Amino acid sequence: MAALTVWKFPTPAGADQALGTLDKLENQSLIQVHDAAVVSWEAGRKKPKTEQMHDTRKGGALGGGFWGLLFGLIFFIPILGLAIGAAAGALFASMTDAGISESFVKNVRAKVKPGTSALFLLSSNAVFDKVQAEFDGTEAELIQTNLTQEQDARLRAAFGNEA
Repeated sequence: MAALTVWKFPTPAGADQALGTLDKLENQSLIQVHDAAVVSWEAGRKKPKTEQMHDTRKGGALGGGFWGLLFGLIFFIPILGLAIGAAAGALFASMTDAGISESFVKNVRAKVKPGTSALFLLSSNAVFDKVQAEFDGTEAELIQTNLTQEQDARLRAAFGNEA
């Protein structure tokens, strides 16, 4: 089963660097990356830059429509204001079936701010100790996941983030 996780990094380039590390780990069969997207938010900018990372024809990829909708809910609707409030409500409802709740959106929005970056990752089959070793010292923070409570606790413990 694939897990959707969101990782925050303390610099705008941190998520891009993590993606390079994940590519290396995937080549070693230590994790299977189904899809990923990066949000980089330079200090002083009104909105972040977003980029989808994988070919949507790859098995398990979510596709640009999903990432566009998710990033719109998280980062761009607050900029546009209440004029589209009803439409936002309908979008939230459509995402709930995919495990993307309003609390997911609010949690990510509260943590990913100017001067930071985030990696949105759909992955499976991670060898946690090997993945952890590659990310030591990156100050990555797991801010959201759809894993079970037990899986979430193991992942946070592996990366030093207590729930």
